[in-house]
Amino acid sequence: MYLLDTCALLYLAAAPDRLSSLACELVCSKGNAIYCSVITVPELACLQERGKIALPKHWKVWFRERAEKNGWNVLPISLEVAEEAYSLPEPIHGDPADRMIIAAACVEGLTIITTDRLILEYPHVKSLR
Repeated sequence: MYLLDTCALLYLAAAPDRLSSLACELVCSKGNAIYCSVITVPELACLQERGKIALPKHWKVWFRERAEKNGWNVLPISLEVAEEAYSLPEPIHGDPADRMIIAAACVEGLTIITTDRLILEYPHVKSLR
């Protein structure tokens, strides 16, 4: 079971070569449960509104179509995940959205697919590029 970081979700759509062939294979395999955190939604909104990403559609439509088409499960931010995000052992990522993604992976027992070096180097969560 795998959790897509926001950057991985974007790369899968536009630049899959930025991810390892293993990560792409795992995401595309019908037998694997793939998740994204609901925190990805405001991240996409902010990135698009600030002109940092160019999506072919409004972020809301783009995200929903991707999640539905690929059968990805969207994880809510539970109280347990929010608490865990600010109880994780040091050294921890400073970005609040990334903390939520790390915490969700810890709580749900998921491996994060990401290109974020800080997540990849964080010793308290499973991750792959």
